[in-house]
Amino acid sequence: MAHALLTIGCMEVSLYSAAAAMNATEKWQDMLAQNLATAPMIGGRKHSISFSSVDAGLAGSPLGEGGSNYVMPLASTSVSFQQGDLKPGGPNDYALQGAGFFTVQLPTGQKAYTRDGEFEWNSQGQLVTKQGYTVMSDSGPVQKDPVNTSPVTISATGEISQGVDAKGKLQVVDFNNPQQLAVGSNGYFFANDPGMIAAPVASTKITAGFLESANTSPTLEMSGLITAMRMFETNQKVMSMQNDRMTKTIADLGAPPS
Repeated sequence: MAHALLTIGCMEVSLYSAAAAMNATEKWQDMLAQNLATAPMIGGRKHSISFSSVDAGLAGSPLGEGGSNYVMPLASTSVSFQQGDLKPGGPNDYALQGAGFFTVQLPTGQKAYTRDGEFEWNSQGQLVTKQGYTVMSDSGPVQKDPVNTSPVTISATGEISQGVDAKGKLQVVDFNNPQQLAVGSNGYFFANDPGMIAAPVASTKITAGFLESANTSPTLEMSGLITAMRMFETNQKVMSMQNDRMTKTIADLGAPPS
């Protein structure tokens, strides 16, 4: 009977371990699906996942002979800020080559940050995103003079001009720890943590007439999704097998001796 109890204890650990692995691979599948949805997004950022082992404690032995240390798998995600490929865009499109983000302002006054430089002019003469958020310069929203017939240009270093009139400098910033940025919809990031420090970036080049593609590959994400699904199914089979073994062991323990 002692051996049977020990067997049950080991099987319980196996069940927990398989369940934790299923939870980790489910998170992996969700992340891969999110990356696939991000792939067509201008300036979209890929999410990456890493797996580690977490000490789950000591599993004691019913025989009183000590026990064994067990670990459980843990999945954690992060955002990849690796540069995406550039592709030709329109006259109001801009791509960042290097670290950093365009700064935009929401109707609420909150600042948001994006790599999506697909801009347009609104009826008030302000440079805005596809969602209508104003693009920010170092002196406020980028605003053109309706009386001036010259086009607005933005140099590689961010200087904005309309003919001979200077209009400030495009606000391109980076953060001391970009991984702490909160991820929003449509490729926007938010610096909700008070400890986040935004600073202008001098080395980043602004390329007019181009857009940055998402830094994720649909082919690789689909391949990873298949692998994650197979791992999930494998751990599901382990749980089912251990559950069947536990059911049989318990039934044997309850059976009267012959």
